[in-house]
Amino acid sequence: MSPSLLTLSPNQLREPLHACLAVPRWIDAVAAHAPYASTADLLDVARDAALSLSRSEVDEALSEHPRIGEVPVTAPEQARRFSAAEQDSADAGDETLALAVADGNRAYEARFGRVFLIRAAGRTRAQILAELLRRLQLPDDEEAEIVGQELRDIALLRLEALAGRAD
Repeated sequence: MSPSLLTLSPNQLREPLHACLAVPRWIDAVAAHAPYASTADLLDVARDAALSLSRSEVDEALSEHPRIGEVPVTAPEQARRFSAAEQDSADAGDETLALAVADGNRAYEARFGRVFLIRAAGRTRAQILAELLRRLQLPDDEEAEIVGQELRDIALLRLEALAGRAD
């Protein structure tokens, strides 16, 4: 990627930021500080801006996240690539796990009215299923807080990957 993500203007930075977290307020806050002197500076601003995600912002961001085990179709190309890579694991092709995750997704959506979201990067499908089943038992407020944390984690991992490729 050229030029470096760190040297992009605020307007140029908006598209890569959208692939990390589809929340306009967050994109505006992070882009407003561009250009950045370092990846650490970029990540600090991004982390701080993501700490105050509202419920409506979480819902907005979730609209571009696919269900675990599904291919995203409406998200921008970069976000689709991120999602596919993040969900790839040694047991991603296990049909029994895939069916159990699909059942869990349906139960989660019926219970909470939103897509189950988890930072899939670095987790096996079995670990994701165990966490899905655990989180199904949580009160809505607690689960909503976890979803916000997961969105922040995903956004920062994606942003760090983009900045690392650009440096």
